[in-house]
Amino acid sequence: MTDGDAADEGAAAGKPGDRTAANRGRTPPGPDGLPVVGSLHAYASDPFGFERRMVREHGDVVRWRMGDRWMYHLANPEHIEHVLVRNNENYVKGEIFQEALGPVTGNGILNSEGEFWRRQRHLVEPAFHPERISTYAGMMVEATAGRTADWRAGETRNVHSEMTALTLEIVGRTLFGVDLTGKSSTVGEALETVMARSEFSLTDLLPDAVPTPGRLKFRRAVDTLESVVEDIVAERRRNPTDEDVVSTLMAARDEAGHGMTDQQVRDEVMTLLLAGHETTALALTFTNFLLAQNGEVERRLVAELDEELGGDPPTVADLDDLTYLERVVDESLRLYPPVPGIVREPVADDKVGDYRIPAGATVSMAQHVVHRDPRWYDDPMAFRPERWTDEFRQSLPPLAYFPFAAGPRRCVGDRFALLEARLVLATILQEYHLELVSSPSLDLRPSITARPRNPVWMRIHDREEWTEPSADSKREAESRTEAFEE
Repeated sequence: MTDGDAADEGAAAGKPGDRTAANRGRTPPGPDGLPVVGSLHAYASDPFGFERRMVREHGDVVRWRMGDRWMYHLANPEHIEHVLVRNNENYVKGEIFQEALGPVTGNGILNSEGEFWRRQRHLVEPAFHPERISTYAGMMVEATAGRTADWRAGETRNVHSEMTALTLEIVGRTLFGVDLTGKSSTVGEALETVMARSEFSLTDLLPDAVPTPGRLKFRRAVDTLESVVEDIVAERRRNPTDEDVVSTLMAARDEAGHGMTDQQVRDEVMTLLLAGHETTALALTFTNFLLAQNGEVERRLVAELDEELGGDPPTVADLDDLTYLERVVDESLRLYPPVPGIVREPVADDKVGDYRIPAGATVSMAQHVVHRDPRWYDDPMAFRPERWTDEFRQSLPPLAYFPFAAGPRRCVGDRFALLEARLVLATILQEYHLELVSSPSLDLRPSITARPRNPVWMRIHDREEWTEPSADSKREAESRTEAFEE
């Protein structure tokens, strides 16, 4: 790359060219793309396939062009650790992330930066201390038992919708101290619109001021979510408690004695409302989907639940003994991470491996690529929870597995999500077997999270009456897809 190329690249990334920085690394390889749009068309048609193909064809650091913006994709755990951990102070969430979530979550801890983010994170963290979240366990189990009480053997349900409603109820009870059961469909529809807005559409090329139908629908969805958040905050102002997160946020004070403004409370509650149930609902959907297609794994897991719980509801104290359950969840998060990728933007030029990353470029790191890399995982497409031995965990490069990101910006609610996923699964699987009757493959929407494009239909069976189907029945089930997906 010539000095002139470095200057052009810096300008395309939104920063002036830096001739000295050109000596700090080479330009990464990548697809040629088309004039004007670059590789935007290839990415928009199949984002997951495009990212995996780039890595296969060009290596661990790939540069490609999305319109007038340079994208830098990283697929080596060491490089990802450099960005998220070792040199994290040089990286911010960046313009793409802010455009996707800023209109919804405002300046909450997902979006904020610098000293303001550190202050907000410090005020939010106590709500997710291990001792605090352990008190939520009983509510999680109770909500699961209540939600599944009306399940009947033989009926078919959309498991993604069921898990979304359940996790919304749980986040309402545990974090907000309110009952959101009657708002699950309203929040679910609004969330669907918000997430879809992050998917690329040709209308995104129009000026922001153009009121397209999609943009108007998005605005209405945000208004709906804001109304829900306002009701939550209003309830907690009338009746503050010592147990819910909203009361904690309103009462929190920093070292200077300053609390949060009303807008800051709103932004954090909106962030917790969305992030607090969406990703866990997806993790539960994906895990049930995988268990339904891997009978031996399910049998082994149910045997562990029977032996350790003896039919009793699971508790926090039981989880240390439910080691296979933990491995099942970890393996599900490996194959189907609810958040399939992370983006960052360097403040100053950086060097990753042998390559220069200019300030203002967008750096992407995809869990769905790294988690399926045969360099780190033998038979990576197989669902094998038994791989997660202590020895295997220690053998992995630190960032070969990062479903909750890493470094200072690691998800603050990771322990909450893992606790919830294990308790919900243990509660459901003691009572029911879920038989997959829709497509045996998942068509995922490439939004902020990886969401099923079609309903995930499953037939309910009472656990004690369930018998393994014959091979002919399995083949018949695999062929029944279109009617349910429509």
